[in-house]
Amino acid sequence: MINSLRTYPARWAAGAVAGLAVLAWLAFGYFGVHTLFVDDVVSEAAPVFDAPAVETSTAASAAPSAEQPAATEAAPTTPPVTEAPAGDPVEATAPEIEAEAVEAAPVTAAAPTVPPATAPAAPEIVTEAAGDFSGSGRYSTGGQAVVLGNGTGQRFLRFENFETSNGPDLNVYLVNSSTGDVSDFVDLGDLKGNIGEQNYEIPADVDLSVYDTVWVWCVRFGTGFGSAQLTVA
Repeated sequence: MINSLRTYPARWAAGAVAGLAVLAWLAFGYFGVHTLFVDDVVSEAAPVFDAPAVETSTAASAAPSAEQPAATEAAPTTPPVTEAPAGDPVEATAPEIEAEAVEAAPVTAAAPTVPPATAPAAPEIVTEAAGDFSGSGRYSTGGQAVVLGNGTGQRFLRFENFETSNGPDLNVYLVNSSTGDVSDFVDLGDLKGNIGEQNYEIPADVDLSVYDTVWVWCVRFGTGFGSAQLTVA
């Protein structure tokens, strides 16, 4: 009887430890209550777009090849030499010899001058759409959502002066607002931080006239923390 009474406290202690472990997992592992007290601050620079293709040309392509000799002007024909009359021989002077050598030398045409290849100017980065964040329910959200493009089809969604409440399992959605809910969306990935500037690349096939609203969405509990309606610039 005494031994059985002594085992009850040990069982109660083991049960209490197991219960606390389950509560801790629910609080921190599932509900993520610690995120309500910790901020994730990020500060990303402006997005870097892929470099456009550059067409290059070389002078070698324009210069004549070895099989195509450079154009030459035909050497002038020299008049026939007439014999001097009999008598004392006539010696040619130095200026006359030089003049005859210049006339007899072939004239080679100069190769065409090819200007150096220049790289095209980098495409200009412009704002294609933008909107202001507002909170949802009891969650506070502020800042701007900006869509940046460079005319090549590549686009980035950038958060500026952004701040929202922190929480577990937050993602960035582009949502089709015409549905009236968040059933039709494009997931751009995990929210990088609840405070600060950050960039998300938009797939090339996404039509922003359809997916026109940005949502910070808690995937685990199916609730929104804040949104921004995009307006084409």
